[in-house]
Amino acid sequence: MPKSRRSKVVSLTKVEKKTREHKTALLTEVQENSEKWKYCWVFEVGAMRNTHLKTVRNLWRDSTRIFFGKAAVMAKALGTTPEEEHRPGLHALSQHIKGQVGLLFTDSEPQEVIDWFDDFRQPDFARAGNIASRTIILPEGPVMRTHSDPPEPFPHNEDPQLRKLGLSTTMKRGVPTLETPHKICEKGKALTSEQAQLLKLIGEKMVVFRVTLKARWDSSTGVVVEMEGSGLSAEEQVGNLREAGEDGGDMSE
Repeated sequence: MPKSRRSKVVSLTKVEKKTREHKTALLTEVQENSEKWKYCWVFEVGAMRNTHLKTVRNLWRDSTRIFFGKAAVMAKALGTTPEEEHRPGLHALSQHIKGQVGLLFTDSEPQEVIDWFDDFRQPDFARAGNIASRTIILPEGPVMRTHSDPPEPFPHNEDPQLRKLGLSTTMKRGVPTLETPHKICEKGKALTSEQAQLLKLIGEKMVVFRVTLKARWDSSTGVVVEMEGSGLSAEEQVGNLREAGEDGGDMSE
């Protein structure tokens, strides 16, 4: 007989145990890796997308160990005071573990790491809460998919979706058409869910996934160097706060 589709009762004690064990495992792994690698970096992510972070992992797979988990657990693993730090100097690094941040352990020399992440950029579609980086106005006429090459109009069967998202379209020769220009978003303002969906439908990428390096710990000296002028912009920070939880869960491997 097929299994029942009714909801099963889950013991909260089991959930708590699993969570506690997972945190303990993360803490232990961070500490073990601090003993293995020469450098530890704290990095911050703008426009967090798990797919792009996985790309970073794959490209650095043979020469790094990356953790992107609970900030409080990672900070505790390093130690937040001189008395608690796991290795000399790590308590100073833990002060930079705030917000959507991760740890990157590597033996690669600092300038190589800095240069690589300075160049790594992945454009992506904005989400609700992200700040519009530019004003987008659709001209009157057929509603076009700008991501296709060459751009092509939306098919007639997508007209209901366009209208649901706020476009006042009419059908002309089977093509959703605007009688007047329509402003989708305005630069500097937070995007609504409808605006974000519209931008994705027309193929307009408005955010950029990137990794910024906040600070570096050197195991041979215990010295922590803070990176200057490489942080996220105010718009990226606001976007991260508003879309927190959609991506960027525990990504330690």
